[in-house]
Amino acid sequence: MTIPFTKMHGAGNDFVVIDNLDGRYDLTTEQIIYLCDRRFGAGADGLLLLEKGPTEDLDAQMVYYNADGSRAEMCGNGARCFISFALAHQLGLDGRLKFRTDAGDMEGVAENGHITVQMTPALDTQLSLRVNLNDGPSTVHYTDTGVPHVVKFVDDISNVDIKPEGSELRFHDAFQPRGANVNFAQLDGDQVLVRTYERGVEDETLACGTGVTAVAILAHLVNGVEKPINLKVAGGDTLGVDFNVDGDQIDQVTLTGPAKVVYTASIELP
Repeated sequence: MTIPFTKMHGAGNDFVVIDNLDGRYDLTTEQIIYLCDRRFGAGADGLLLLEKGPTEDLDAQMVYYNADGSRAEMCGNGARCFISFALAHQLGLDGRLKFRTDAGDMEGVAENGHITVQMTPALDTQLSLRVNLNDGPSTVHYTDTGVPHVVKFVDDISNVDIKPEGSELRFHDAFQPRGANVNFAQLDGDQVLVRTYERGVEDETLACGTGVTAVAILAHLVNGVEKPINLKVAGGDTLGVDFNVDGDQIDQVTLTGPAKVVYTASIELP
């Protein structure tokens, strides 16, 4: 089977994006892994399917898979790419798209070359968790911004050996059975520097939208960083996050950043 696709990225977080509005594709786990493979396939951190909205008030549905073929609830950078792709397919109205994800219904708008996604409320926020690691006890923080995220604030983000340290927290007993994405963050003047280890990729990615959203919320709650917050990711881009805090409720969460087409092509699946 030959399948057309578009390669996109949001701040260096890259995706294979496929038009499945007619429902013709029912990809296997092995095919998803193949498409995301950087040596044998197109190469990507994840795969996005554009599907029909399940209700009349929704323009589309976003289905997201990690590079290992596992289905994930949501992806912030992927959502921006998805919005751009759907708008290019004449969905939505006046640059605005309403769509469903496994994490809930969302809305996005394209404006001035950037895309802003109205994210789901942050849930299950937990501050100052003490966890035992190979190097000893450590303090981390947790929130769910559509997918679960652990955040650890560090003095020098460049010194983090992210793959082993991220993996240890990602699989830590404290965050099972779902596991968690792991973000290391450094306060740097008027911005926050972020590096992310993503579950499903099992390595560092150049950006993670739900990750920078989690970091922004926790930087505000833990360190008093004023919002809206600018966060610089490993790929070099800066993403913007805003939100409202009312007691334990964290909502009106928005993520703003780029979404760019790299190329369009077709690939023969095994």
